[in-house]
Amino acid sequence: MLGLMQDWPLTVDKILDHAKNWHGDREVVTRSVEGPIVRTTYSRIHDRAKRVSNALKAWDIEPGDRVATLAWNTDRHIETWYGVMGIGAVCHTLNPRLFPEQLVYIINHAEDRVIFTDLTFVPLLEAILPHIPKVERVIIMTDDAHMPQTRLPRAESYERIVAEQSPDVLWGDFPENTACGLCYTSGTTGNPKGVLYSHRSNFLHTFMALQASVVGGKTSDVILPVVPMFHANAWGIAFVGPASGCKLVMPGARMDGEALYELLETEGVTFSAAVPTVWQGLLAHMRQNGLKLSTVKRVLIGGSAVPESLIRAFHDDYGVEVLQGWGMTETSPIGTLSNMTPETAALPFEEQLKYRTKQGTPPLGIELALKDDAGQSLPHDGATFGHLMVKGPTVARAYFREESSILDSDGFFDTGDVATVDELGFMQITDRSKDVIKSGGEWISSIEIENIAVGHPKVELAAVIGAPHAKWDERPVLLVKLKAGEILDKQEHLDFLKGKIAKWWMPDDVVALDEIPLGATGKIDKKLLRERMKDYRLPDVQPA
Repeated sequence: MLGLMQDWPLTVDKILDHAKNWHGDREVVTRSVEGPIVRTTYSRIHDRAKRVSNALKAWDIEPGDRVATLAWNTDRHIETWYGVMGIGAVCHTLNPRLFPEQLVYIINHAEDRVIFTDLTFVPLLEAILPHIPKVERVIIMTDDAHMPQTRLPRAESYERIVAEQSPDVLWGDFPENTACGLCYTSGTTGNPKGVLYSHRSNFLHTFMALQASVVGGKTSDVILPVVPMFHANAWGIAFVGPASGCKLVMPGARMDGEALYELLETEGVTFSAAVPTVWQGLLAHMRQNGLKLSTVKRVLIGGSAVPESLIRAFHDDYGVEVLQGWGMTETSPIGTLSNMTPETAALPFEEQLKYRTKQGTPPLGIELALKDDAGQSLPHDGATFGHLMVKGPTVARAYFREESSILDSDGFFDTGDVATVDELGFMQITDRSKDVIKSGGEWISSIEIENIAVGHPKVELAAVIGAPHAKWDERPVLLVKLKAGEILDKQEHLDFLKGKIAKWWMPDDVVALDEIPLGATGKIDKKLLRERMKDYRLPDVQPA
């Protein structure tokens, strides 16, 4: 027997319809790529998004066709998103931080027909133009006054195409499982892989994000998504904002400490989201200038593990709660969040840190499992390492244009992370499976050592990799990028770790580097780091 409820397809155009109908005058504020702060509303965004839809239809864009964006977080980018998705086309967000050859690969693999780009990236597209022959036209997200001279195909200014179109267009009118968005993994091993979201999965992910234990989102909130819209859908915030009717503040191309602080204070931001390196830049700016935060209550930090020093700084110096999040492109991306349970919230803050530095528990809609190499379930005792597996309606089951399933026999996706889960259900990533250090048959967590080492006052960035060892197979080496003017004292950094990690986890060496490379999503690029350190030998290990 089936229920007798209405058939109301979960398509994301309904999210912006809701914002227009019930929160039409709510502001969306953007630091424009051209420079000035600009203000619009959900009602105006809705109107202009429909004009984008009509432009696409005039260019014979059909449902399922891929339309790419290469753009910062702006009001125009939001309009383009909904304009593409509303007619059943697929919005493909391009990450400008990828290597040019990777961009060429994913544009061609997706067969993008149109690209909407910000002024910043016009030279990048011109440089790769000979290698992306299927791109038919490029829309530059500016007005005629700022339109550059360019050889990009059929290039027009965004404002011109919006002005020339009518807002009268039908949105939706297709099944909720219709493809909606396309986002590629950062491709740390092999070519990037396409994750193809559906309208249904994005809608359910929005419901998930609206849970109070995730982003929440009330009409009274002011949210600043620093995390880019090309980084796993800005962690869902471009949908959460209109769905909740809250004010959105979009940072544009400037994500330095000074620019972010200005937006946080002048716009009354209550909640923001970004990767750790962004917050470290903001904290440095505030410390140097003796500044405080007057309205921010919570910040969501994800993309890589959050150092304890960062959680302490926000709490002790600014009275701001850090919510650590874990997820992946394949999980849309919400996976877990470090919300305090009644048991942990009752503890003194010093004791809470044990849990706040973990990646946390899953919200409704995500299932987690720990499995061994044979696929058997492992205990949740906080000590047993296992492969982190995940499933749910917002988790990918296959990659774009690859027929094989990426799920195991129980329907779980292997995240590629190694983790533990404790008795209270808090999950902690100990490493990527390809980064874990295996010493004497036991596993050492490079992430845990890094998160402590980066708290040293002289350290700007820290990374830990395994180096070959004749007896133990591998031993950890601590790599540090020191702050300007600092000089390396190896023993000082080892002493800083004493008592905080197991003795046998202690690095066998400390090496100062001028640069620690970051990948396209702001994480330390361990693959490139290992390549650069391939000739390194531990002090007591002679070359073979």
